[in-house]
Amino acid sequence: MALSVIDNGKTVVRVVLGSLLLWAAVSKTANPTEFLAAIYAYQLPLPRTLLQLVAMILPWTELICGFLLLMEKWTESALVCICALMLVFLIATGQAWVRGLTISCGCFDLRIFGVQQSESALIKFVESVGFAFFRNLVLTAMAFFLLNRASRAT
Repeated sequence: MALSVIDNGKTVVRVVLGSLLLWAAVSKTANPTEFLAAIYAYQLPLPRTLLQLVAMILPWTELICGFLLLMEKWTESALVCICALMLVFLIATGQAWVRGLTISCGCFDLRIFGVQQSESALIKFVESVGFAFFRNLVLTAMAFFLLNRASRAT
């Protein structure tokens, strides 16, 4: 019984994480200029060419990892990559939040659902770096949970 609950929970976490990665990837590939502007808004002390490279590679990495997770193919490899991405996202959003930057995280485009970015305080909160930091904390925990489960299965 307990293993069934854990397996069901693992499946839910895998589907949620994979779906969120796909959503994030589609949002970024649909608006690459906006995504690059979002990266610049973090004011990271990195060369612009590196940030431009990240803007080109990151969405496709998320897309591939999301598909692999949903299809349960090369799961452990995808999860290692996802865990690394989530740690980088934690650092990026955490430093922006601590520095008091009032920027959108650049992760998820709510316009897909017909929501305009400036409609309400709730939307602004959901797109804030403070919320993004805590969301990334939860997503990182989910990714490490799945990686732990995958490595135990082998």
